[in-house]
Amino acid sequence: MELGIIGWIVIGIVAGWLAEKVMGRNHGLITNLIVGVLGALIGGFIAQNLFGSDVGGFNLVTLLVAFGGACLLLFLLGLVKRRA
Repeated sequence: MELGIIGWIVIGIVAGWLAEKVMGRNHGLITNLIVGVLGALIGGFIAQNLFGSDVGGFNLVTLLVAFGGACLLLFLLGLVKRRA
């Protein structure tokens, strides 16, 4: 099952919210969505280059990849913020 725009939004919000909780941050719904969708793009890029397989569809693997990418994004943003 391919992800449509609604699927991207749902996965993004859930992945962003989970990453926010794990990383100890406090953001709003829109920020969680943005972090989750960007995390999905980052995680998908990394997964495709490391494992050689496309990640897609509305499933647990997609959520985990988006979550991992969102956590990485928040970690990197935290490093940049500390240096500034």
